[in-house]
Amino acid sequence: MSIWKRKPMALLLEEASESEKGLKRTLTAWSLVALGIGAIIGAGLFVRTATAAAQNAGPSVTIGFIVAAIGCALAGLCYAELSSSIPISGSAYTYTYATMGELLAWIIGWDLILEYAVGAATVGIAWSEYLNNLLVNVLHVSPIPYEWSHSPFQSSADGVSGIMNIPAFVIVGLISLLLIKGTQESAFVNGIIVITKVSIVVLIIVFGWHFIDSANHTPYIPPTSTYVDEAGVGHNFGGIMGILGAAGTVFFAFIGFDAVSTAAQETINPKRNMPIGILGSLAVCTILYILFAHVLTGLEDVEFFRNGGKEASVSNAIISAMPGYNWLAQFVTVAILFGFTSVILVMLLGQSRVFYSMGKDGLLPRAFSDIHPKFKTPYKANLVILVIVGLFAAFIPGDIVGDMTSIGTLFAFILVCISVIVLRKTHPEMKREFKTPFVPFVPILGIIVCLAMIYGLGWTNWLRLIGWLAIGFIVYFGYSRKNSRLNNGDKE
Repeated sequence: MSIWKRKPMALLLEEASESEKGLKRTLTAWSLVALGIGAIIGAGLFVRTATAAAQNAGPSVTIGFIVAAIGCALAGLCYAELSSSIPISGSAYTYTYATMGELLAWIIGWDLILEYAVGAATVGIAWSEYLNNLLVNVLHVSPIPYEWSHSPFQSSADGVSGIMNIPAFVIVGLISLLLIKGTQESAFVNGIIVITKVSIVVLIIVFGWHFIDSANHTPYIPPTSTYVDEAGVGHNFGGIMGILGAAGTVFFAFIGFDAVSTAAQETINPKRNMPIGILGSLAVCTILYILFAHVLTGLEDVEFFRNGGKEASVSNAIISAMPGYNWLAQFVTVAILFGFTSVILVMLLGQSRVFYSMGKDGLLPRAFSDIHPKFKTPYKANLVILVIVGLFAAFIPGDIVGDMTSIGTLFAFILVCISVIVLRKTHPEMKREFKTPFVPFVPILGIIVCLAMIYGLGWTNWLRLIGWLAIGFIVYFGYSRKNSRLNNGDKE
C-alpha cells in the first residue's frame, strides 16, 4: 500500500470515455468562458483595485494587474494542456494523482477544499453585507435586522449581538440546490449574471474615460516610500516593490479561472473547449481589469482612495468625479452583488466536483460520488457542501479566513505546472489537443511567479496553510489511505 502510487493514465482516459454513464456533458466553450468570467469578476475588481492603488502602487496598479495576469496565464497554459488531455472532474487533484502519486493528490485535494469551500462561505458572508447595502442605498427600504444578518461572534456599535447570518445561509442553499438541478441550468443562470455585471464594468470604463484627470496619473509609478494604514501596518508604496505588492493584492481578483477545469467531465468536446474556456475567460477579464483600473485611478488621486472608504471606493469616486452619474454608482452595488452570486456558484461547482472525484477514488466517503438518477449531478456531494458551507457562512465571521483562499490557489497552480513537466517525461506519447508552449520554461516560470506571490502573502498565511495541511494528514492516514480504491485494487 504505497502513498506514492499513481493513478494509471489508461484508467483516467477510460473514465473519461465512460463519462456518459456518470456526469452529463452539457457545457459549451461559451459556457466555460462564462463560468470563468463568473468566478473571476467578483467584488475583487471593485474592492481590491482601490485597495492596491491606496496601499501599494497608485496609478501603476494597472501594471500590478499585468504581473498577476502573467502568473495566472502561465498556470492557465498548463491547466489548458492537462484539462484537454485528461478531461476528468477534479482539476489539479486529478492531474496530481496521475503524475505525483496519491499522497500529493490528497494534499492538493484537501487544499482545494480550502480554496473552494472556505472561499464560497466567505463570499456568502460578504453577499449578505452587500444585500443590506442594496436594500438601504438603492431600494431605500429597511435592512435585514443585525441579529439575523451577522454571526453570534459579532456585535454592532450599539451593542446588538448577531444570532445567525440568514441571508448568507440562504444564498449558499439556493445555489447548491440549483447545482443539484443541473449543470446546464446553473451555467444558464451564471451566463445571465455575467452579462449583467460585465455590462456594468464596461459602462464604468466607457463613461468614466471622459472624466479621467491626467494629474491623477502623474507620476504613473510613484516614487518608493512606505505607507502605514489605519491598522498600523506598513506597505511598500511605489517603485518596483509597490507594483509587486499590488500584484499580490489584486491576485485575489483573478481567483476562479482554475475552477473551469473542474467541469471537464461535463464539457462537450473538452479537448477543444477546455483551453478556450480557461484562456478565454482569463484574457477577457485581464483586459477589463486593466481598463477599469486605469479609469478608476484617473478619476481621483491616491489620497481619495486612502480616505474614501474601502468597500465604497468605486461608488464614491463615481459620485465625486462624475457629476450626473449617481445612477452608475448605484449600479456598482448591483454589480458587486451579482458578482458575489456567480463566484459562489462557480466555487460550489468546483468543490462538488473535487468531492466527486475524491469520493470515486475512495479518499473521501464513496457516497460523494453518487450521481442523481435524473439530474446526473453529484447531489450528495452538493448536499454535504450545502450543510458545511452554509453553517460556516451562517455562524462564522468572514474576516477570519484572510488570505487562506489565495495561498491555497497558488499552491494548486504550482502543482499543476509541475504536473505538465512530469507528464511530458512519463507519457510523451499521450495525445495532447492543446500543448503548453516552451516546456519546461513556461511551467518553471509559472512556479517561480506563484512562489513569489506566496512569499508576498507573509508568514502568518504560511502557518495557516501548514495547519490546514496537518489536519489533512490526520484524515488521510486515519481514513483515506485505508479506503483508497487504487491502493486496494478496487477500480470499480
